[in-house]
Amino acid sequence: MKKTVLCLAALCAATAATAQSSVTMFGVVDATLAYGTADGPGSASRLRLANSGYHQTRLGFRGVEDLGGGMSASFWLEMGLNNDDGTGIGTNVNNQASGGSVAPAGTQGLTFGRRSTVSLAGSWGELRVGRDYSPQIWNLLIFDPLGALGVGMAQPFSAGAATLGPTFARASNSFGYFLPANLGGFYGQAQYYLGENVRNGAATEDDGNGAGVRLGYANGPFDVAVAASRTRLAAGDVHQNNIAAKWQLGSARLLAEVSRDRNGAVRGHGFILGGLYNVGSGDIRAAYSRYGTDAAGSPRADKLALGYVHHLSKRTAVYTTVARLKNHGGSAQTLNAAVAGGPNGSSTGLDLGFRQTF
Repeated sequence: MKKTVLCLAALCAATAATAQSSVTMFGVVDATLAYGTADGPGSASRLRLANSGYHQTRLGFRGVEDLGGGMSASFWLEMGLNNDDGTGIGTNVNNQASGGSVAPAGTQGLTFGRRSTVSLAGSWGELRVGRDYSPQIWNLLIFDPLGALGVGMAQPFSAGAATLGPTFARASNSFGYFLPANLGGFYGQAQYYLGENVRNGAATEDDGNGAGVRLGYANGPFDVAVAASRTRLAAGDVHQNNIAAKWQLGSARLLAEVSRDRNGAVRGHGFILGGLYNVGSGDIRAAYSRYGTDAAGSPRADKLALGYVHHLSKRTAVYTTVARLKNHGGSAQTLNAAVAGGPNGSSTGLDLGFRQTF
């Protein structure tokens, strides 16, 4: 009888623990037929099967445990995938230009490079450690009508990702704090991250160290946020600053963002203006964006993008996006990997895609 009671007690305890904990597998698979062409002598077009034209392809696992007293513990492991060829998307282990001893992207296998964190949360907010999104990237992800993906991604994201270093979107070895959700519409994130160098007095001992902060306010249809970050790199510090706003007007959503960055001695500047309009089971997306620097010639690129997403169900969508880019000041950017014939030309790109979530 005693053994039976003990077994029943253990079963009840296990059942209670299960009820208070959960683990979820989730993911996105997004396939894109991408075409790009550039103007001018010597230019060349390209047609390819790409991915992530609407949402980034990914596979992840997340779990949460109720600790009682309003506190919880959680984890989040998320990897990026190239579903057109089956390769994984790489990570950076030390926030430095070299990326440490990590092999190039596409040869690392599957890495939880999108996010790999463990958290403790309560009424006081959330503490989060591991590899996570940098605070300043959210204003480009959330306030870009094209979602900072595909041929229509805003120029501050497209150009900034190539010039603003390894912590442009995410940082490894990070310690983050998030404000609680009950502050009358105010929200925020602060983050500090390490390059994990030996402290020996060398000039590069801070390489890969950095910090960022984001503060915002949302009230009904209005949302505004400002963010800033600084990453110490051997070649010169990188500063990223932006402010963004959103206004919901019935079925229409208006979005705007302004970026001011610095990489060493070179300063960058850009903006996004656009919106989304809901039409039944679909969304029309449009944006005009620009990004340039004060390097010799003041190179910059302007982009106009228009897209449509049709939702076949909660998990399945088809989409198309067309974009036109114009270079100035010696810039030679192209869309969808087209080959530029020279600087100051134009480029056109088209995405046709299919996305499913689970």
